[in-house]
Amino acid sequence: MHCPICHHKETKVVDSRLHNEGMGIRRRRQCEKCDYRFSTIEEMEMLGFTVVKRDGRRVPYEREKVLRGLERSLEKRAYTESAFQKLVHRIERDVQKKRTGEITSAQLGEIVMKHLRRFDKIAYIRFASVYQSFEELEDIEREIEMLMRRKKRKKIHHKE
Repeated sequence: MHCPICHHKETKVVDSRLHNEGMGIRRRRQCEKCDYRFSTIEEMEMLGFTVVKRDGRRVPYEREKVLRGLERSLEKRAYTESAFQKLVHRIERDVQKKRTGEITSAQLGEIVMKHLRRFDKIAYIRFASVYQSFEELEDIEREIEMLMRRKKRKKIHHKE
């Protein structure tokens, strides 16, 4: 790692901590020439995953596509970058739990919706409306009713 100030290529790690629920490491580094301290973050990268599309095509997993879909659904919603990164890591952790080299686009969409439902209900509805190709108001109505039933069950469950 090169120093961002003097560009010396020798730096030492002063401190390391888990980052994003153990999906990354935050390292505090110090330049061995000018003693400047800076932080770096190393994150796990998902390699070798193939997404099987509905038409049978197989394409490499693209994190950027998932990020764009999430960002679109969360547009003008309040969230922190840290919370967003945790959301992405939870989604990718569930994908990795499949322990196969392939995942269908339907399975990936369900994983994204599961985590988005917990993260932001409005963003979930936005994502679901595109992902599930809602065409009628009744489709959105049905999804909102399902969210309301889940909310009521949670309230009842917490009271017991």
